[in-house]
Amino acid sequence: MAVVSYKCPNCDGELVFNPRTQKYKCEYCTSAFSQEELSQMQPGRQEGRQESASLKGAGGEKGNVYSCPSCGAQIVTDDTTAASFCYYCHNPVVLSGRVSGEFMPDKIIPFAIDKRQATEKFLEYVQHKKFVPRAFFCKSQIEKISGVYFPYWMVDMDLEGSMEAEGKHIRVWRSGDTEYTETKLYQVERAGDIHLEDLAKNALKKANSKLSAGVLPYDMAKAQEFHMGYLSGFLAEKRDMEQGELETEVRAEAKEYGEKLLKGTIHGYTALSVKGCRLNRQRENWEYLLLPVWTVTYKGRDGKFYYYSMNGQNGKVYGELPIDLKKVWILSGIVSVTVFLLGLIGGFFI
Repeated sequence: MAVVSYKCPNCDGELVFNPRTQKYKCEYCTSAFSQEELSQMQPGRQEGRQESASLKGAGGEKGNVYSCPSCGAQIVTDDTTAASFCYYCHNPVVLSGRVSGEFMPDKIIPFAIDKRQATEKFLEYVQHKKFVPRAFFCKSQIEKISGVYFPYWMVDMDLEGSMEAEGKHIRVWRSGDTEYTETKLYQVERAGDIHLEDLAKNALKKANSKLSAGVLPYDMAKAQEFHMGYLSGFLAEKRDMEQGELETEVRAEAKEYGEKLLKGTIHGYTALSVKGCRLNRQRENWEYLLLPVWTVTYKGRDGKFYYYSMNGQNGKVYGELPIDLKKVWILSGIVSVTVFLLGLIGGFFI
């Protein structure tokens, strides 16, 4: 498997993708290059080609060892890592075999929010949460914020649908002392073509499903043709869930959306009862994408892992934050004492 490090054509320093400029920046000579410029220049890159060695930890987790193309140190990854960093020289590396061939993504949405912006948004988010432990947003914790490309399947689907329903219209009025109720029943039919776009499904088994769904949606109009260079400077995972594993779930979701859309075209009835709905798939297109996420993990005192994640394109935040029970108890104590004192004062003046 090739271990790729992207180098500056001017000084051979490492190139890292910059979300703000949408260009590759050299960390040494500060040169900047667009994807088109790099493609035209065909910059030299160092590749280390070797068979990976397998490791197995005490917990039974498997790992793979590669040589850093810059300093030769060993890089240890798990089976789904597609981009990482050398622990010793901090050089960003891409494991090209995990983003090529059958695992070549169709598209990628590059990061549009850099680490500084992500950190600012993270601090703004947690500092407004009164009961979050201070350790969750201390300096050492903030430094752990990581930009990761997560794998997703994105599905477009065309359906031919029809629906039969019974509409009920109820009218109530009074005449003198008598109340009248009129109920009219209507046979309602709907039929039409339905186009569904961008049904997104997480394609990584180890990913927190709530986290991967919580950062959706993305603006797919800004998806780019995949180039490995976009991964330079970030972490990345390759998929380990195939289309066949998700087809049933995706088609059930598409059916639910289709029924909802057909039902949404029916108006003007007091009540509506669906008698039947048929949805036939006319076309189904699957694409494999890498989408950007800024994420922080935190192990609470209860031993539970908490996740904070942010959409790396639009800044949408999702997270389950830990609670500092000590802060809750202190506030509860202050409130209790305040209520008690107010009660005493009130009693004194009565």
